[in-house]
Amino acid sequence: MDPVIVVGAGPVGLTLSLALAAQGVPSVLLDEGPGTEEPRPARTVVLREDSADLMGRLGCRELDRVGLRWSGWRSIRRKQLVRNVPLSGGGGAEDDTALTGLLPAPLHVPQHELSAALRAAVDKAPLVQRVPLSRIDTLEQDPDGITVHTREPGSTWWRGSYLVGCDGARSTVRKLLDIRFPGRTAVERHAVAALRAELPWPDEAVLHRQPPWRTGGAEVSARPLPNGVWRLDWLLPPRGELVTPEALITRIRDTLAGWCGETPAYELLDTGVHTLHHRLARRWRKQRAFLAGDAAHLLGAVGTQGLDEGIRDAENLAWKLAHVWHHGPAEHLLDSYQAERRAAVAARLRAADQSLPILRGGGGLRTLVPGAARGHDTLLSDGHLGCGALGAPPSYSHSPLAPPHTEAHAAVGTPPGAPVADVTVTAPDGTTTRLRERLGQGHPLVVLVAPGTGVWDRRHWQTAGVMPRLTDAVAALPGSTELLVTESYPGASAHTVLLVRPDGHLVAAFGGVRPAELFTAARTALGGAPHEAREPVEPGDGESGGDGDGPDTGRGQGSRARVHADGSAGLH
Repeated sequence: MDPVIVVGAGPVGLTLSLALAAQGVPSVLLDEGPGTEEPRPARTVVLREDSADLMGRLGCRELDRVGLRWSGWRSIRRKQLVRNVPLSGGGGAEDDTALTGLLPAPLHVPQHELSAALRAAVDKAPLVQRVPLSRIDTLEQDPDGITVHTREPGSTWWRGSYLVGCDGARSTVRKLLDIRFPGRTAVERHAVAALRAELPWPDEAVLHRQPPWRTGGAEVSARPLPNGVWRLDWLLPPRGELVTPEALITRIRDTLAGWCGETPAYELLDTGVHTLHHRLARRWRKQRAFLAGDAAHLLGAVGTQGLDEGIRDAENLAWKLAHVWHHGPAEHLLDSYQAERRAAVAARLRAADQSLPILRGGGGLRTLVPGAARGHDTLLSDGHLGCGALGAPPSYSHSPLAPPHTEAHAAVGTPPGAPVADVTVTAPDGTTTRLRERLGQGHPLVVLVAPGTGVWDRRHWQTAGVMPRLTDAVAALPGSTELLVTESYPGASAHTVLLVRPDGHLVAAFGGVRPAELFTAARTALGGAPHEAREPVEPGDGESGGDGDGPDTGRGQGSRARVHADGSAGLH
C-alpha cells in the first residue's frame, strides 16, 4: 500500500508521522518551509500529561531539559492569594500522581524547541520521508488512493493511500477539499513577553486577576521556563488599539515592580501580540483525506491549549490509519476519528464560550455574590492546568467504537472511553514498566489486575489461576493484542480484566475472564459492529476464578498474544 501523505511539518504533522512510523506505516511529510524554525522565546506551548508522555514515547525525551514542569499554580486577585495548588512531578521530581493525589504538572516548552526535537526524531525514522519546500496546489482522490501536486521549486506528483492536512489555520488542504471553517474571530488578545528575571515564585505559574497597578489590565499570567526565563501574558481588550513597544515596556516594568516591590533587573528576550480565534471545521474527513490540528480547529481562550488538542488528533488518527494500512479497509473505524475528535473539541469550545461571559463580563451583581471570584478562578485554573470541562483529557464514552454495555462489564476508577491510569505493569519480557509506555504500538492492550504478582516467583504463577484461560482468550482476539499484568488499578478488584485501545482509552472492564464479551468489545473497538462479531469457542463456562495457591494469574504473564496473517494464533 502507498504511504500516508502528511501535509504540514509543524508539531502536529511531525507527531502524526512519528506515530505512524511507530506502528509500521510509512509517510511522506510535505513541509512547506525549509525545514527549520526561527527561535521565538515568546512562543511557547503547554503540554498536558498525556501529550508530554506521547512526545517521550516518540523519541523526544529531552523536552524535560529544554522545558519545565511547574511545581505549583498560584492564583491572585488584586492583592489577595486566592489559590495555591502544588503539582505532582513539578521541578523535575518523579512523583507518582496516583500516589500523591496531586494534579500532574504540565510541561512548558518553547515551541521551536518542541519542533526541533520532533524534527530530529523524524530524521532518524526510516519510515518518514520529509520533503522541504513542498507546497501543494492540487489534490485528486480515487477509490484506490490520493494524489497531490506540489508547486515549484520542487514541482512533482505524490501518490498516497491517505492524506492528512496538518497545515495550519490557513490550510490549503481544507480549501482544496472545500470544507467550511466557521467560528469566532479575535476571541481574546494577549500582549506577550519572554524575559529572564528573578520572580518571587520559582518554578510556579501565576495568574493575577485585576492587578492593582495601572497598566496591569484585567489579567496577567507568568509561566516559568528553564534558566530563569518567564513568559508573561497580559489580557488585552478584544479589539483594542495596537500595542506599541513603549507601552509594552511600561507594562513589563509595572508588572515586575508590582510583584517584586520594585522593578528588578531583567533581560527582555522576545515580545509579540497573540490573537486567539475559535473555529471548527464542518468536516474532518472527506473520503481519503483528513484534517488535524489548526487545520481542523482553533481554540485557546481562557487557558485551553490548541496544540494539545492537535497532538490528540494525531494520536487518535494514527492508530486507526495504521490498522487500516495493515489489515485492510475499515470505514467505520476511520469515520470514528471525526466522531470522537470533533465532538471532543466542540465540547471544549462550548465550555470556553460559555465561560467567557462569566469570566470577562465585568462587574455587576456577579461581583457581589459570595464565592464568585473563587469560582471564576477555578474555571481559569482548569483551563491552564488541564482539568475540568476546559482542560481535562477527552473521554470517548459515546464513541461509535464503544461496545454495548453488558452484565459482564465491571466498574473501575476509569469510566469507559476515558484515558487509563498510568499504573505499573509487567511487560512481555518480564520487566516492569508504566502502562503508557506500552501505548502507541498499533495494537490494543489487555490488562489483568492480579494482586500479589510482584512478590511471587514467576515460575509459580505463570500457570496459576485465570492466566491460562485469559491467554487463550487474548490469542483469539481480532488483530494483535498484548497481555499485561498489574498488581492494582484504581477502583478495580482482583481478576478484573481491562481492554485498552492503542491510544490509551479504556474500551471496557470485565469482572473476570469473559472470552465472548472480550472478543465482542475488541471487535467493536477496531471498527467492527458488535453484531458482526463471531464468538470464539469458550474454553469453559461462566466466570473464571483462581485455582491453587498464590495470586490469581497464570501462564503467559507479560506474554504477547498474536494472531498471524494466516489466522493462526500464537504466543511470542
